[in-house]
Amino acid sequence: MNMYKWFSLLSTRQRSEMVTIMLITAIILSIGVVTNLPKEKTVSETFTTDMSISDIAPGLEVTGKGLARELVLPLDTPKKSPLNKLGISQEQLDHAVEHILSHRSTSLKYYVFAAIVLFGLAYLTRFGRPDNANISERKLWYPRIPYIMCLLAAVLVCGFVLGKSPNPMEGTVKVFKSMVGLYPSIISKLIALSFFVVLAVIGNKFICGWACPFGALQELIYSLGILCKPKQWKVPFWLTNTIRSGLFCVTLLFLFGIVGGREGSVIYHYLNPFNLFDLHFDHWLSLLTAVVSLTLGFFIYRPFCQFICPFGFISWITEKFSLYRVIIDKEKCTECGACIKACPLHAAKGKVESKVFPADCFSCSRCLNVCPVDAINYRSIWSKRQKINKESA
Repeated sequence: MNMYKWFSLLSTRQRSEMVTIMLITAIILSIGVVTNLPKEKTVSETFTTDMSISDIAPGLEVTGKGLARELVLPLDTPKKSPLNKLGISQEQLDHAVEHILSHRSTSLKYYVFAAIVLFGLAYLTRFGRPDNANISERKLWYPRIPYIMCLLAAVLVCGFVLGKSPNPMEGTVKVFKSMVGLYPSIISKLIALSFFVVLAVIGNKFICGWACPFGALQELIYSLGILCKPKQWKVPFWLTNTIRSGLFCVTLLFLFGIVGGREGSVIYHYLNPFNLFDLHFDHWLSLLTAVVSLTLGFFIYRPFCQFICPFGFISWITEKFSLYRVIIDKEKCTECGACIKACPLHAAKGKVESKVFPADCFSCSRCLNVCPVDAINYRSIWSKRQKINKESA
């Protein structure tokens, strides 16, 4: 009923814009389908332990160091020695090859990410709030169904259908792995990371809030109408960000061999919940990370994003440069606390208090229809605050 009332309040212009955006997203997805020509995965039986790292690595599109790491060998292991002479069994080789192949990306997924972000951005900036609705009807603004549909698409399509790769977390980690020689080209990894960063900057953390499959799964779990009272407690941002940034720094220290004395050790490899979407876990810790994150997600908003995700940390830094974001009109704000209460994190509180780096904002839209004086909007940093209709008598 609310969706019908919301749609009936949309102006003719907004309905036209909605149709246009849906056509554009359909075109983006069509281009992705047409141009996506995935390479055939090399089966593990092609490689034997009679072969050397130098023989196998090119076929897997990794460096010798990268393959050595997957085989749990020192990065300076002789690359031309047969693997059986290095103590590697066929089972170990098959497992390493399988893991490397699981990280092969499909370009179609980038198009799906872009389509979801484009639709979500248009929804929050153009047609989520009807032009013909006054402030007394604000509860009808930004109905949850379009958001939930995008989240389901992210989980099902960007997750289980297209697999775990690529994803924002992997995009971040692979850049640093390339820097220690685990991948042959750092440029391609930088381009992939830049894609995710650009989407996060265009719309405030939009790739995390709307399109990331594991982030979307956590959002859906948190949105379930159960365990409401525990959700009123929010983990202090100083604590979550300290843990997340600390883990990021520790990972770099181990990866570059500054700590441990061995390059190539990737802590995030053991904390990767995206393995869930391939239904295959390389280590029991990655399974535990997924289970704990999803379980805590009933009580805490996006625990993996808050405590662990390296891209979550990077996109939090880039939030300061987001082109579209939640903006509070300080001249109208009465500091009633409605947006602070609606926000699942401390983002709205930080914005009200004008903090330079407030807590993560995932553009979830919960705060956009609760302000009694209409002091909060989702808009571009260069646009004037949209005009509002006075509350009818």
